[in-house]
Amino acid sequence: IVSPWMENGTIIKYLNDHGRANVDKLLLQIAQGLQYLHSRNVVHGDLRGANILLINREWNACLADFGLTSLSDATAASNTTTAHRAGRIRWMAPELIDPGHFGLKFVRTPATDVYAFGCVYLELYTRQRPFATLSETATLLRVINGDRPGRPWGTMLSNALWELVNECWAQWSAHRPATDAVVKHMIEGSAPRSRSLSPFIPPLELEGPLPSPEFFPLYRFRRRTFLLEKFLSRNRKRPPLYFNNG
Repeated sequence: IVSPWMENGTIIKYLNDHGRANVDKLLLQIAQGLQYLHSRNVVHGDLRGANILLINREWNACLADFGLTSLSDATAASNTTTAHRAGRIRWMAPELIDPGHFGLKFVRTPATDVYAFGCVYLELYTRQRPFATLSETATLLRVINGDRPGRPWGTMLSNALWELVNECWAQWSAHRPATDAVVKHMIEGSAPRSRSLSPFIPPLELEGPLPSPEFFPLYRFRRRTFLLEKFLSRNRKRPPLYFNNG
């Protein structure tokens, strides 16, 4: 496979250099990339931060490293070896770690991609591998037993999107959402947080009619002297705007 040179490097490098400012945008692009692959019956097979690159000045995410990509279940099963599993346990679905426990063969599927996407979600928010403090053997046992990493506190990951991550991590593949549902959930789940960051302040419910404008003395604006907190602490019958006299 010949692909363009991605001079901006991996998404992990970008987040280490620039912080988490655009992490939700990048995660949505990753989900949409998976959605496209799955719509073409293609399984990525090795989704993780190291295999996501950034292109152009808009810093758009690009899925890379299709070495384990499959066009069919048979192809995935025949091309998979023990060597392919090494170093990637932390992003692997439980049915890939111990297929016999689930009555399955080792086959990479869209559901295993969705599980890996849940791991990538955590990876990008924390900039650490899943179960970063554990060995791969300990991680394997945790995943098989149905344990998952805890919620990363101190981030802006919303409740709705954390619920989505847990759905992607479902122990049984049949309980995980398809990528169409993941993308839809991400768009809807991120909307409330976007609104909460708006500078708009809801109006206060005032008692009684407002006095006429002639009631107020004239005040001139001084930069950064709008005393919102002082206003909110005063009697709600005061006029809806109060400025520092200067």
